[in-house]
Amino acid sequence: MSRIAYYRCSTGDQSVEAQRQALGGSFDREFSDEGVSGATRAEDRPGFAKLLSYVREGDVLSVYHIDRIGRDALDVQAMVRRLLDMGVTIDVKGLGTIGRGVGELIVAVLAQIADMERHRIKERCEAGREAAKASLAATGKTHRGKVSLGRPVAKEASEVIAWRKANAASIKQTSEHFGISKATVSRYCAAVL
Repeated sequence: MSRIAYYRCSTGDQSVEAQRQALGGSFDREFSDEGVSGATRAEDRPGFAKLLSYVREGDVLSVYHIDRIGRDALDVQAMVRRLLDMGVTIDVKGLGTIGRGVGELIVAVLAQIADMERHRIKERCEAGREAAKASLAATGKTHRGKVSLGRPVAKEASEVIAWRKANAASIKQTSEHFGISKATVSRYCAAVL
């Protein structure tokens, strides 16, 4: 019997460390997917796929919240059933052990809530984008006061390229001169090749 932990966060600027700390304890194995949306089917996530090939009957899988398994209600329910059929015990922080019957009912309700929240997040993001576009068109600034919808331009690419060429400078020297990252200088220079 192995004690296994699974962690997932949706974006690259998030970390699974809070989940790891909350679950505490020592695990025999830990699997994670960082920067992977819960809308992605569980078995299509690299970390979860490895978990599925590792777990055996009698293992205990610990997750911080049921929505870490996923945010698509049908996928979560199918994955929980698959794990239970394999003889794996699922332990959800604050909820306890999930079993057949009532446990599956609770998972179904929580999975539906996670799915609903995923749709609400998507709607809020889209509403924010639309408000930003409308404000930008009307005033020249977004509703949050920015002058563009995307990442702000660090420096004009043509200026960076011209300075680098005129000074026969390396990417590092150019990045230091303009106070921008080497990746930005490389991207600007690659665009003209």
